[in-house]
Amino acid sequence: MIKLDTNYAHCDTLPDYAGKVAEIHASIINKTGVGNDFLGWYDWPSSYDKEEYALVKKLAAEIRQTAEVFVVCGIGGSYLGSRAAIEMIQGIYPKRDVEIVFVGNTFSAPYVVQLLEKIKDKEVMVNVISKSGTTTETAMAFRLLKQFLETKYGKEGAKSRIIATTDKNRGTLKEFADKEGYATLTIPDDIGGRFSVLTSVGLLPIAVAGIDTDEILRGAKQASLDFNNPELSKNTAYQYAVCRRILEGQGKSAEMFVTYETQLTMVAEWWKQLFGESEGKEGKGLLPASVNFSTDLHSMGQFIQDGGKCLFETLLLIEKPMLDLTFPSDPDDLDHMNYLAGKSMDEVNKKACLGTLEAHHDTGNVPNLILTLPDTSAYSFGYLVQFFFVACAMSVYLLGVNPFNQPGVEVYKKNMFRLLGKK
Repeated sequence: MIKLDTNYAHCDTLPDYAGKVAEIHASIINKTGVGNDFLGWYDWPSSYDKEEYALVKKLAAEIRQTAEVFVVCGIGGSYLGSRAAIEMIQGIYPKRDVEIVFVGNTFSAPYVVQLLEKIKDKEVMVNVISKSGTTTETAMAFRLLKQFLETKYGKEGAKSRIIATTDKNRGTLKEFADKEGYATLTIPDDIGGRFSVLTSVGLLPIAVAGIDTDEILRGAKQASLDFNNPELSKNTAYQYAVCRRILEGQGKSAEMFVTYETQLTMVAEWWKQLFGESEGKEGKGLLPASVNFSTDLHSMGQFIQDGGKCLFETLLLIEKPMLDLTFPSDPDDLDHMNYLAGKSMDEVNKKACLGTLEAHHDTGNVPNLILTLPDTSAYSFGYLVQFFFVACAMSVYLLGVNPFNQPGVEVYKKNMFRLLGKK
């Protein structure tokens, strides 16, 4: 389903890791490794809560009947996965009855003010997502949204327009939701935020967009079966994980995630959180960065080609685009573009990719790993997500740190609270 080409990446020592990979695989399966209490994502595509999933579908159908705008209020893993899925599967300008917007992921005043202005004359429903309910960006935005809804619909009317996705038993948001009478969905105890897109966290917004979530889960389930294999020679996810460590050992300090479809931009943002938050600890880890080509070839392309040799590229390519068109001929050819007449846009895009690969690898001496998906379908998204989950766990365990905690992100919060005078 997903192909990995290492021919441009100089990973000749890949087979040497077979023993270590098998050992780590056993620790994942047996849940004996560090952070093992957050491995719930591993078999989730098969063991997910069927009753909760039915509720997700029910709520999504109600939202599609009621709302013109569905506001997703969350940060990090609470919104990146669903937004990545929606854009990858439907593109940037989809036709749908319900517009989906995202807030609670920034302190930017203009962003929040403009969003509130945008939705003031629309029929609105809100999904607030937070395990604790105390994440400041999300909590601030939700207070504003709650007051907006109560002003617009009255206190009772607002209650039916809010869905809280949070901890099953405890936390500020859970207590808040129970007291106010909001509908609630559950974030599993053993799945961290950046691994949560296949839970209610991601699936409700995705379902509201009209995407077949059954297909997403089916793709993820197949991936979980394909990658539940300790043999490095047969496990593409583990091969990618090991190649990352090999290239790091060759002096690379950054991984540049490259896409050639604009609709994959948020997939790259989701990938950056997954790997950055999982492995950037104890002074270790690769810097995850991303570009979208050919757009960024006119900016970052210069550095990648001729700058310091600190990075390698990981390309995510799509065999069959969601849409395509043929470039027309023009009898006057004043723009001198007739040499492209009769070619599809996707053909031009793929030739740009090949030309860039040759430039960066052959001339620029930049290693390239190439991942290829057949399409941008819901099934492919689910498969891709599970691929990266498995690869991330293996890659970070190879680094010798806990893949599932994020102690560093607490530092800025403590400083901010002190500066704002919070006791």
